[in-house]
Amino acid sequence: MGDSNPVTDEVPKFNKQSLRKTNTQEKTYFPTKEEIEEEKKAMEDEKKAMKEK
Repeated sequence: MGDSNPVTDEVPKFNKQSLRKTNTQEKTYFPTKEEIEEEKKAMEDEKKAMKEK
């Protein structure tokens, strides 16, 4: 393995002090009760349509 990866060569030279602190915000989306009911109805309608074929 004589080949040298340029990234591996640069990692030890990287200055971590140049990084800025960031705040991470997790974004989670929960569907509303209405959206859940609409989805359930759509699934039931699809099942009915499949049975009728």
